[in-house]
Amino acid sequence: MTEIIAPRSGTAFPLLRGETLRVIDPEGGQVSDMLAFTRGDVREVVSNGRTFDYEETIRLTTGNRLWSNRSNPMLEIVEDNVGTHDFLLTPCSEATFRHFYKDKPVHRGCFGNLAEALAPYGIAEDDIPVAFNLFMHVPVDDAGRVKVLPPRTAPGDFIRLRALDDLIIGLTACSAYDSCGGTFKPIHYEIEREPLTRLEPQMSRIL
Repeated sequence: MTEIIAPRSGTAFPLLRGETLRVIDPEGGQVSDMLAFTRGDVREVVSNGRTFDYEETIRLTTGNRLWSNRSNPMLEIVEDNVGTHDFLLTPCSEATFRHFYKDKPVHRGCFGNLAEALAPYGIAEDDIPVAFNLFMHVPVDDAGRVKVLPPRTAPGDFIRLRALDDLIIGLTACSAYDSCGGTFKPIHYEIEREPLTRLEPQMSRIL
């Protein structure tokens, strides 16, 4: 079943070990900020620093894993037809809008949307780390300077990530002008569950 995240909003949900999260950019040109927390202890959270260290790259795509602040693998990228994502920049917030978009209305951004969506799981604002910004295009030049450019996604592009533990996921349709090329569009996602065929022999023995 396809779930829809409306433009400039966010959601949170459990993703169990072995399930695969498919995040889709249905119209193209839209970023989605993603967070992951361990369901059994939400103080364990996805870490960009640990991920860069263990994966030995800042360009994460198919075959790479996202690691926690406790050095445990949380998610594995199993399919990615975009190949351009960001794990350097923090979720946009009211402060972001005041700093970069002084001529635009202030919006609570992905940070505010994530904080509201994650609160029922006992996750506070100060617990929100750098997000894995799906489809976000942030090139780094030879001098180390970063620039936020419009996403390279075409309509229907997607990434699939398999959970390596029971997780709580936060996911947005990003609210920042530069990140999304000045427009705001929805994000779709699906949770793919493996067939229960491996459980059938055990169930028949019980019966």
